Amino acid sequence: MAVYLNNAATSWPKPKVVVERMADFISRTGSNLARGGASSRDIETLDLVTDCRVTLSRMFDGYLHQDPRYVTFTSNVTEALNIVIKGFLKPGMTVLTSSMEHNAVIRPLRGLEKQGVKVVVVKCDIDGRMSEFAFEREINIHKPDLVVLNHASNVCGTLQDLKAFCQICDKNNVPVVVDAAQTAGSVPISLSKNNIAALCFTGHKGLFGPQGTGGIVWRPDFADIVLPLIEGGTGSFSHQEVQPQKMPDKFESGTPNLPGIAGLKAALEWIESEGMDKVTKKADELGKKLLKELLRMEEVSLYGPKEMKNRLPIFALNFRGWDNAELAFELYEKWGIETRPGLHCAPLAHKTLGTFPQGSLRVSLGPFNTEGEIELLIDALSNLAKENRG
Repeated sequence: MAVYLNNAATSWPKPKVVVERMADFISRTGSNLARGGASSRDIETLDLVTDCRVTLSRMFDGYLHQDPRYVTFTSNVTEALNIVIKGFLKPGMTVLTSSMEHNAVIRPLRGLEKQGVKVVVVKCDIDGRMSEFAFEREINIHKPDLVVLNHASNVCGTLQDLKAFCQICDKNNVPVVVDAAQTAGSVPISLSKNNIAALCFTGHKGLFGPQGTGGIVWRPDFADIVLPLIEGGTGSFSHQEVQPQKMPDKFESGTPNLPGIAGLKAALEWIESEGMDKVTKKADELGKKLLKELLRMEEVSLYGPKEMKNRLPIFALNFRGWDNAELAFELYEKWGIETRPGLHCAPLAHKTLGTFPQGSLRVSLGPFNTEGEIELLIDALSNLAKENRG
């Protein structure tokens, strides 16, 4: 059986209840949202979606006492970021971001740059950290209209000091959009305490839901001024030929991924029942063990923080004498270990870390990994090191 160490791409396996709830929705409930009558199945679907919104707002300490209207469902975090970025920024505006961003942020910004939006990228250090001093200096110089910030790197696991950066933005009256693709479900995040304008998340990583789910948790005043990216049928206000401005309808045209939302709701309930700290503690402990061994290996070049403090159990490395893609293939073919090589949809981050254009091998842990699996990876790398020396 494969040893799955690619949780930064998607968490796997999923809690059993996720699969069960999705199958139950398709086989038993199955009605569309706000596009039926008043049957029990219609009401059950409405309750499902509303309860999932409430749970997400509670998990991220949303505004207005967990008001479900200010949670928007999307198909992934990339769509969520595009909705916020393109719906807010206009020609002549300035946006500030970091050099550790994923292409889900960088590509929309580069596209808007061609239309007259000024894009300022704050350079992070060799470990992927952005300093408060550099961040505040650029805020003071450029007076941005928006900040878009990656909470944790999908390449090397570096965790940014979200609280500190949000305080700087709050002091300067700049709205903050957070890309929480890697941290939602893994790191506690409070929208209200940090005054976050919009938190963009994916459902299939740290939240343990299915692929095809994601969303935005909004600060109400910010949601009011962002324009919708997609317009169309919402199952409501059908007499109007213009997009409704009421939430959540404003950003949710078309039929949502209802089986996915059923699975996501089950995953959220599983996290709450287990406790987020308990879920993440195991992966962090295994990460600490792996990090210690990687630092001992002469053949390994490890990128990002060299201690588990302020990082996720996501490790970027290169192995002397091996192309990272060939190394990934060798690990799977001989030991059944699944990793991810390459540039991880984040070329700017790799330039910051000094791993562009070759990229790196990414090893990312989850709570369902075992100590034996980590030992197998360590043994596999040790054997490859011996072969190199021989």
